[in-house]
Amino acid sequence: MKPITEVAGHAGIPERYLEPYGKFIAKIDLSLKESLGERQGKLILVTATTPTPAGEGKTTNSIGLSMALNAMGHRTVVTLREPSLGPVFGVKGGAAGGGRSQVLPADRINLLFTSDFPAVSAAHNLLSAMIDNHVHHGDSPGIDIRRIYWPRTVDMNDRALRQVVVGLGGRKNGFPREDRFVITAASEVMAVLALARDYSDLRRRLGDILVARRHDLTEVHARDLGADGAMAVLLRDALKPNLVQTSEGTPALVHTGPFANIAHGTNSIVAIDLALRMFDYVVVEAGFGADLGAEKFINIVSRAGEFDVDATMVVTSLRALRHHGDGDLERGFPNLDKHVENMEGFGLPVVIALNRFPDDTDDDIGRLRKHCEGQGWRFAVSEVFSKGSEGGREMASAVLDALETPAHISYTYDLDDPLKTKVEKIARRVYGADGVTYSGSGSAQLRSLTKRGYGGLPVCVAKTPFSLSDNKRLIGRPTGFNVDVRGADVSAGAGFVIVYMGNVNLMPGLPEEPAALGMDVGPDGEISGVF
Repeated sequence: MKPITEVAGHAGIPERYLEPYGKFIAKIDLSLKESLGERQGKLILVTATTPTPAGEGKTTNSIGLSMALNAMGHRTVVTLREPSLGPVFGVKGGAAGGGRSQVLPADRINLLFTSDFPAVSAAHNLLSAMIDNHVHHGDSPGIDIRRIYWPRTVDMNDRALRQVVVGLGGRKNGFPREDRFVITAASEVMAVLALARDYSDLRRRLGDILVARRHDLTEVHARDLGADGAMAVLLRDALKPNLVQTSEGTPALVHTGPFANIAHGTNSIVAIDLALRMFDYVVVEAGFGADLGAEKFINIVSRAGEFDVDATMVVTSLRALRHHGDGDLERGFPNLDKHVENMEGFGLPVVIALNRFPDDTDDDIGRLRKHCEGQGWRFAVSEVFSKGSEGGREMASAVLDALETPAHISYTYDLDDPLKTKVEKIARRVYGADGVTYSGSGSAQLRSLTKRGYGGLPVCVAKTPFSLSDNKRLIGRPTGFNVDVRGADVSAGAGFVIVYMGNVNLMPGLPEEPAALGMDVGPDGEISGVF
């Protein structure tokens, strides 16, 4: 690895704007923006087909694309989300790429990094503590403890915390009430951090967080408890993007970590904004498939950050296509087709990148290439895992060709559409559903949110990432289905309405054999088993 000052010099960042975290990591002071010009870079959005639980290499190929473009003489940076400890110790593993296409130091990035996740957890739980403190000391805001919406958080997969009771042990310990935990990546504070433009916007958004309602049903926000200032203090350093490097020493910005199946699934607006002012090409990874991360980037993030998207890359693998074809490769092609059609429906030129695995045969790759080229789609094979930038040149050339085609974002819905109309348009246009049904309190909650003034916000759908539908068992390109809305909520600080479809948990659980079982530290302090 190169010293981080050298990486920063390559990126054109003067050393006075760096706050080093050791030799190979640094935060970037937000005042750098004042010395930069207008946005000049092209934004390349990387998404994927519907993944298997192990993932299909989207992060690896985002990193590899940036390295290949750099190797071809183009100033390029990759902007990624920070890993959550839940998946690191669970089944999916870390999120620093793999093989010869990683962001480094991978173990530090996967394990606490610059403490941005702990800062988010602390700010979130400070608000939780202040809510119960207000109730305990006389409840000046008049909070109805039956209508406290704000949960607690921890950055770990712990299913036992999905539903808990707090305040037990007598009058000195508060009022007993039901509560719950969400994983830190699902915290609204994480979404706020990722969507804030600057410190003033961060403070405003934190103050807007809806925490409860009073007995007269009026709303209580974080600012009503006086919590927004202290929360902003905890998040001061966390708002600064993190600078690291790829396997080949090129710059990478890794910042914030909202989940895409629950929140909006992209790194921070401040990181993308700085990158667009410093680099020719900015590669942005959006979580899970195009039905989740990419849809939310277009309809939520690009609006909040006022971003244009110039090209997209859809990553797939033969393994995933066989999974969606129930073992048959060609029967899995329709899943890819739908994701590509979605990106074209957003008004964006598309490249399909096949993440090649060692056991992939030339014959199978040829069948997929023939299918894609028969549809008139750009197709490239990526071998960045095994070959680094050299294995990404075909992919990078295809992306450069796509960038020659004019792009213009076509949003799925208008912000002044009713909330139910927004949900219907996402379900039909993006998922391919026949319609939307409502169970539980979903319909009533959307009506309530509209009456309370939140009808003009974009919609963030929480659903399974393993199907285009809301049912993970419906693989491939399902047809003839409805999606079921079982609930809705508002992230008023983040600025979107959350719609819950199917059975999705905001607090995942560990698998029977979690990745944590294979991790250790040696006598010399070397860490093993973290991928």
